[in-house]
Amino acid sequence: MFLFAQNAKIVFVFLFVFVVGLIQTTPVFALEDKESGTSGQISTQKDEVLEGNITQILEEKQVIPMGQTEFQLNQKLEVLVTKGSLENKKIEVQSGNLPVTNLQKYKIGDDVIINFSKDFEGKDNFVITDYVRRNSLALLFVIFVAVAVVIGRIQGATSLLGMGISFLVIFVFILPRISSGDDPVLTAIIGSLVIIPTTFFLSHGVNKKTGVAMAGTFFALAVTGLLAAVFVEASKLTGFGSEEASFLQSIKPGFINIKGLLLAGMIISVLGILDDVTVSQASIVEQLKKANPKFSTRELYSKAMAVGKDHIASVVNTLVLVYTGASLPLLLLFIDNPQPFSQVVNYEMIADEIVKTLVGSIGLMLAVPITTLIASIMSERNA
Repeated sequence: MFLFAQNAKIVFVFLFVFVVGLIQTTPVFALEDKESGTSGQISTQKDEVLEGNITQILEEKQVIPMGQTEFQLNQKLEVLVTKGSLENKKIEVQSGNLPVTNLQKYKIGDDVIINFSKDFEGKDNFVITDYVRRNSLALLFVIFVAVAVVIGRIQGATSLLGMGISFLVIFVFILPRISSGDDPVLTAIIGSLVIIPTTFFLSHGVNKKTGVAMAGTFFALAVTGLLAAVFVEASKLTGFGSEEASFLQSIKPGFINIKGLLLAGMIISVLGILDDVTVSQASIVEQLKKANPKFSTRELYSKAMAVGKDHIASVVNTLVLVYTGASLPLLLLFIDNPQPFSQVVNYEMIADEIVKTLVGSIGLMLAVPITTLIASIMSERNA
């Protein structure tokens, strides 16, 4: 049975309790282990991080760093610390005095992040590590919210709420659980079971169309997960195709299932696009039935799939371009590689991206006929 508006309150109460239950059981604020003295979370020893504003460029010249043969820009900067233990104090920072570091040319007024440490002699050591980007990111987010609300109105606002819940589940449940050593695939599946209904109901309402889209999404997600598991194993992928995975393993050797993490990433990555595909196909069938209530299941399926084929072409192309764009620096490393293409595609870092793209694309393509079939059958039964 599909959920209708009259029991919407029950659905949302259930989902709310489910999300709260997950949050309460998450180890994100885990207590310190009395025996080991650790919380089970990944942690790294860090120097103090300061923030500051560049007030003056004291010196600027070209130098050849030790071990290098080419000139690079060296700047001596005066920075007013705006956040940290040295707040409101002015410090001097050298930029570009080490090989292939701080190659940016800083200007007066730039807000920067500074790593503050002590050397072996106890002297202060300052290194500019990055820019402070929060203000520009906040502005972009405000524009994003404004566009969503102005164009989408109530539905746009509820979609933003759904997005917020997705982030909540990911950052408060999925990531901390995986970080604590839980199985990544199982954790991703549980997280998906929360994300799918909450985001679908908030974005599209509690109705038959949303129920159909959810059913199609669950089926397609199951197929995607199965394909990912089969071909990750068949391709002998270990999950160590990225530096981040190796770094995680070095921090907690054997604590996190890296191959499972790869599978979990594939599952979560297709959730958003599955929403678009399944809801669109369910809407098409619904509108076709309203336009002509005499359409049979076969006719509904046939006509909806005529549109669905165009949807498949555009979505698959979108997914390929998204993965390509995200991996552009990696692909550039191999564009002039003297090794043959057959060897390049065999590298795990490349094979990872190929499997992600193809598995995700197959799952999306199958979501169209699956959702269309379910929607057509349900429209005929409820006619």
